[in-house]
Amino acid sequence: MSDSIEQNGVVGAGGAGFPTAVKLRRQAETYIVNAAECEPLLHKDKELLLHYGAEMLTGLRTVMERVGARRGILGIKEKYHDVIRTLAPLVPDDMEIRPLRDVYPAGDEFILVYDVTGRVVPPGGLPLDVGVVVSNVETLINVARNRPVTHKYLTVAGAVADPVTLHVPVGMAIGEVIAAAGGATASPFEVLVGGAMMAHLARGLEEPVTKTTGGLLVLPREHALIHRYLRSWPAQDRIGKSACDQCSFCTELCPRYLLGHPIEPHKAMRALCFAPDKDRLMMGTLYCCECNLCSLFSCPKDLDPKDVCAHDKKLARERGLGWQGRPEDLRPHPLSDQRRIPTHRLMAKLGLTGFRNVGPLEDRSLAPRRVVAPLQQHVGVPCVPTVRPGESVRAGDLIATPPAGKLGANIHASISGRVREIDGAVVIEA
Repeated sequence: MSDSIEQNGVVGAGGAGFPTAVKLRRQAETYIVNAAECEPLLHKDKELLLHYGAEMLTGLRTVMERVGARRGILGIKEKYHDVIRTLAPLVPDDMEIRPLRDVYPAGDEFILVYDVTGRVVPPGGLPLDVGVVVSNVETLINVARNRPVTHKYLTVAGAVADPVTLHVPVGMAIGEVIAAAGGATASPFEVLVGGAMMAHLARGLEEPVTKTTGGLLVLPREHALIHRYLRSWPAQDRIGKSACDQCSFCTELCPRYLLGHPIEPHKAMRALCFAPDKDRLMMGTLYCCECNLCSLFSCPKDLDPKDVCAHDKKLARERGLGWQGRPEDLRPHPLSDQRRIPTHRLMAKLGLTGFRNVGPLEDRSLAPRRVVAPLQQHVGVPCVPTVRPGESVRAGDLIATPPAGKLGANIHASISGRVREIDGAVVIEA
């Protein structure tokens, strides 16, 4: 099965897209299903569990056997009573449902592992370091279906006529996906790809859906969130130097800091002005998970500590900085449970409470005339095309593969047609 997982191009569907077959090469005691889905307005994982829970459990059984896990844990928000009620009769004795609080970021791997096992993943480490493997709901469904990954489930939310979760061919333009949700109800509008907190601003409506696209959030161009995502690094740097008063709220509410990790965003902000002590101040940025809570919720001045951390993380790596502590000495903050951010509070701060918080699954067929499949949709190196312009392909055919010995994941055609061009992506027209 591991070979077919690799051949089918299965990657982590809820995050950076780590190749699943590689994750399954080591042994672990516990396998956790990440169904927290803590990004506001997204409903993809919840809907998949309601409709395809049995398939997800089949995928979980497969990966548990592969890594030798003795137990499987499904981390699901406790407020989803209908999901838990639907799944409970299907869960075997060596699996269990663990209800999670409705907080952000409950879906961060390190937070999830701590919440369900009480173990702290060391800074810079992996869940495997504490005997755990974590996979997203959709990833496990893709494992169970045992066929090439050609489509992506995602929620279209915000300023659209019909907030909905759709099954979308990989490479389909996001503008067409938004049209399938009834179109935008704001003009002009922008699109956040991935959610409100950890998104990127769409480069345009022709940007393609990839294997890791979990949501499209359509917002009026004048929305405050759009202004935040449009703020440039020079502006962030200048404003941070002039306005940060070192209140440390960003650190006191940082999820990884509360786990005991050496990440202190307020020190990264201080480092903007204190070059002689910069190495010491920015060392902890290596362990920032970039959840954006510090920038979009914690900071009373709406500064950008997350982006400062992300910027300094690259410098810290280049300078060989790193944590020198011992994992056994890690201790979660005594108030870590009390400092979790309720989702309804986060949505209010983000200005999202005026949008319908629904996303029912409509598993209808979408048939674009053209798809653009990027050669890198995963952690690792870009794939190498296995097809040439002018060549005919059928849906499911292999069109790109990682270079030999390099980390990556196969890419398959999501529609039948002819390869029109290859330039950082394989373009197929029906």
